[in-house]
Amino acid sequence: MPKNKGNKSLMKRIRISKTGMIRHRSANHKHLRSGKGGKRLRQLRKDPYMSNADAKRLEKLLFRRLRGRNQSRATLRRSPSPAERRAAKAAVKSGA
Repeated sequence: MPKNKGNKSLMKRIRISKTGMIRHRSANHKHLRSGKGGKRLRQLRKDPYMSNADAKRLEKLLFRRLRGRNQSRATLRRSPSPAERRAAKAAVKSGA
């Protein structure tokens, strides 16, 4: 079975941090600033990380798990396999 390929055009527009958060460039901030108010320009400078809902939408395009701003690392941990569960139970029984 062939490997899944991530969306190349998306990868050119975002950067993924080591913790899985997505950095992106905010739109409407590069040129034609004279027509925009100071408040609007200040708000465009804010947090360059994507929120949970956007990160979840991009997971399908990139074929990989991501974290949003508000999502903890604990929610992304994989569940243990049945063999790992049995080994953990055996360790608890032998230790007690």
